[in-house]
Amino acid sequence: MQRELVGLLNQHGPLAVGLTGEDAHTITATRHTPEIDGELVDIGRVGEITEIDTGAIEALLADGRIPVVSSIARSQDDGHVYNVNADTAAAALAAALGAETLMVLTDVEGLYEDWPDSDEVISRLTAAQLEKLLPELSSGMVPKMEGCLHAVRGGVSTARVIDGRVQHSILLEIFTDEGIGTMVVPDEEGDAV
Repeated sequence: MQRELVGLLNQHGPLAVGLTGEDAHTITATRHTPEIDGELVDIGRVGEITEIDTGAIEALLADGRIPVVSSIARSQDDGHVYNVNADTAAAALAAALGAETLMVLTDVEGLYEDWPDSDEVISRLTAAQLEKLLPELSSGMVPKMEGCLHAVRGGVSTARVIDGRVQHSILLEIFTDEGIGTMVVPDEEGDAV
C-alpha cells in the first residue's frame, strides 16, 4: 500500500518518500501483550508506541518532500520489529510534529451518534465528550477515535474522521462550513478531563 501511495503521489512530481517507523528510529515500540481473561497474551509482533523521533520527517518536510510512513516500529529493547496500529502511529506522529490537523480517512461517514440504531453522524465533539463515548464504540472505531483523542490532547488543534470513499473528502471537510465527518477538538474551559 505504501509503495502504491508513493507512486501515485510521485505522478505529480518527485515529492513523496516512503519510509517505515523503523527508519531513523522514527517510531519506537515495546511488545503489546493484552490481558484477556486475566492472562497476558502474546499476539505476535504487535507493538505499543513508546517514543517518536521526528528528525527524519522534519528534514524531508523542510526539503519539500511528502513523507509516507508505514506503521512499523523498531523495538525499544529486544531488536525485533513491531507492527503498530496505523491510526495510533498517525496520531502519535501528528502530536510529535505539532501538526495543525490529523485526518483519519475511513470507510464510514464519521462517528455515528447511536450506532447501529442511527446513522446520524456526530459532526463535532470535545476530547472530554469523546473520552466518555469510547467505552461504547464499536471495536473498529476505537483505535481511530483513541488516536484523535491522543492527538488533540497532545496539542493538535483538530482531529477529523472522514469518509475516504467520498471524492475530494479532505477538501470538503476543510473548506465547507458543514464539513462531512466528525471533528474532535481540545477540551473547552470547564470540561472534565
